[in-house]
Amino acid sequence: MHVNDAETEAGKPQDHPDNPYSTKAASWYALCLLTIVYSFNFIDRQLLAILQESIKADLSLSDSQLGLLTGFAFAIFYVTAGIPIARWADRGNRRNIVSLSLFIWSFMTALSGFVQNYAHLLMARIGVGVGEAGGSPPSHSIISDIFPAESRATAIGFYSMGVSIGILFGFLAGGWLNEFFGWRTAFMVVGVPGVILAFVLRFTLKEPIRGLHDGAPSSKEAVPFGEVLRVLWSRPTFKHIALGAGLNAFCGYATANWTASFMIRTHNMSTGELGTWLSMIIGVGGAIGVFFGGYLADRMARTDKRWYAWLPSICGFLIVPFMISIYLVDNPYMALSLSIIPGLLFQVYLGNTIATTHAIVGPRMRATASAVLFLILNIIGLGAGPWVVGVLSDYLAPSLGTESLRYAMLYALPPVMTWSAVHYWLAGKTVRQDIENAPR
Repeated sequence: MHVNDAETEAGKPQDHPDNPYSTKAASWYALCLLTIVYSFNFIDRQLLAILQESIKADLSLSDSQLGLLTGFAFAIFYVTAGIPIARWADRGNRRNIVSLSLFIWSFMTALSGFVQNYAHLLMARIGVGVGEAGGSPPSHSIISDIFPAESRATAIGFYSMGVSIGILFGFLAGGWLNEFFGWRTAFMVVGVPGVILAFVLRFTLKEPIRGLHDGAPSSKEAVPFGEVLRVLWSRPTFKHIALGAGLNAFCGYATANWTASFMIRTHNMSTGELGTWLSMIIGVGGAIGVFFGGYLADRMARTDKRWYAWLPSICGFLIVPFMISIYLVDNPYMALSLSIIPGLLFQVYLGNTIATTHAIVGPRMRATASAVLFLILNIIGLGAGPWVVGVLSDYLAPSLGTESLRYAMLYALPPVMTWSAVHYWLAGKTVRQDIENAPR
């Protein structure tokens, strides 16, 4: 059994004399601040979804262009920048990296309000993508060094509420700002507060001690990238949860990016009313789901760690019949009501997936492991999800007209969600062994 240096010196990891997170208040301040930062990540990202019908009309864009703008054009730069930034985070000051990244993506969001054509907007969104690449992997690593393994899924589930909080404010603020002031103002109003928050983070958050809760002192040397890949790829659990996460995200990002357009085209809803509905369903519902998904998994994993994989699998299977019904009903409020259950369950996978990934690697591998996970998740999910639906909608448009988007989502999303759930179920077969064999 490994013994932590902190334990020999002061009894418990949190009693280490240099630990800036020896109190619950300090730990939860850091977690709450990082969650707010993550919410800005998704406010800036999600804003485009509620504004895209206005942008489409103003800049004369196609659905394929919109899908590229919210999908691959963003995702390619997001994941490409993510790996080197994560390598930097595994050996450098993670607090400074997150602060700088927040400044960049918020500035580029504000700049999006000044664009004059598709090329300008594309470049601005690429800038947002590069900035946001430095947000999550270093934050995941910080959280895993503040909270012990038995509460890590809960902590990362709490952090992952930032996705839903960001979607909530992105839809709510974006919908009403667009209705009263236009889409350009919406970008500027949302971008500026993130720039201010970057300075708050830089001067109030402290860098934690690496590996303090992991039963062994963390080496000061960064683990070679090839070794991180070797460890990840030798774990069947990682292969399944990474593919499962990517396929779940395919459905989640496609839903988040196209539901507003679907409801506007098929059910003639206004952006203000629609933004309010979606902020509650995807924002509030998603926040509840992702937090309690991690919390319940941590509790159930005390008796069987397979629940880290089983819970996302069960939720994935439950979503499918609701997802099919949403696109078949003719009443807009029935469609929105049917969206409540998927809104609650879509994000359950996230905290469990990140916590499990961290559980099967060493402390100096975590930011890189998160970046590799997010590379797979975002290429499949963020990159392909919105783009595939947009291309399929354009393909169906000559025969289905304004209903093409409805059927593009119906044909694409339920099968992919089922596929995702199967991968999580398969991950349950190996998760206990892979956690036990994790390097220290």
